Amino acid sequence: MPATSVPRRVLVVLAALPLLALAACGYGSRAVDGPARQQAVPGAAKVDGLDSVRIGYFGSLTHGTALVGHHEGFLQRALGGTRARYQVFNAGPSEIEAINSGSLDVGWIGPSPAINGYTRSEGGNLRIVGGSASGGVKLVVDPEKIRTLDDVKGRRIATPQFGNTQDVALLDWIAQRGWKVDALSGKGDVSVVRTDNKIVPDAYRSGSIDGAWVPEPTASRLVAEGAKVLLDESDLWPDRKFVTTNIVVSQKFLKEHPQAVEAVLKASVETNRWINAHPQEAKAAANAQLRADAGKALPNEILDPAWESIRFTDDPLAGTLAAQAAHAVRSGLLERPELAGIYDVAPLNRVLTAMGEPTVGDAGLGVR
Repeated sequence: MPATSVPRRVLVVLAALPLLALAACGYGSRAVDGPARQQAVPGAAKVDGLDSVRIGYFGSLTHGTALVGHHEGFLQRALGGTRARYQVFNAGPSEIEAINSGSLDVGWIGPSPAINGYTRSEGGNLRIVGGSASGGVKLVVDPEKIRTLDDVKGRRIATPQFGNTQDVALLDWIAQRGWKVDALSGKGDVSVVRTDNKIVPDAYRSGSIDGAWVPEPTASRLVAEGAKVLLDESDLWPDRKFVTTNIVVSQKFLKEHPQAVEAVLKASVETNRWINAHPQEAKAAANAQLRADAGKALPNEILDPAWESIRFTDDPLAGTLAAQAAHAVRSGLLERPELAGIYDVAPLNRVLTAMGEPTVGDAGLGVR
């Protein structure tokens, strides 16, 4: 596969991010265990003979499939006698580093980290094997400073991290409006301020940012602080669908333990089916898992609008990932990447067929 991935100056910065997270807190994650009902099923067979499967996700509502699948035991039941072990990550690069190092088997993650991880390894480290969420990303602003989209010019707008999915989306939106911003520094007609989601509300309250292009629940946190939604990113996409969260696996794990991968995918499909059939119960389950993981649940005034804006889907929406890669190219974050082979949806399609659900496509970017 040709090494047409990230330009040298950007590669250096992207490569440093997981190393910083690794040095700070062990891949930027923390291990979490479930209640007794989520231990390995007594007497059940181990899937692929494995003692455990290590599963990663973020403490974010856009990772609601993993949150609900963990809390309600869907993942553990599908794995039977194999223990589901969970790690909660703070950022995409640290999760990719964990996949690369072999300390994580399966992960829920955004499209930009998946693209970066795949291209940096020249197609050697991961596969996207399923979808999880669409939507749940908004541009929220201080209504006293920004009243229209044109008013964003000259303002300070936060994104969660350099090169992450929302950072790419904002840079592309800026470029489409004919404004100029240096992708590396974030300086230009709009000041792009890379700020961890956890401190974005404080930055907004202090006036150090004028708005933010962020996922839920951060967007609804800002609204609770008096911000207004200026733009829902879903409005920029055909049918209002775009990939927010994927399921990825290491290629080594996929090759050596295909039944375990299918078990996780089966649990994901069952979880999404339950979420969509029982939205209120699912919302409560996701919030309960957030409380279990971080010690604090979301108040209803934040939880309710945030959950409402996310769509949970098995479809990886591969065509929109290809479009997001093109946005990163147009924004100056990537040279044109070689994405052929980034998907393997065959295991998911076997699960979907067995469950009587429609199969999904890979937009021509699957393994052949």
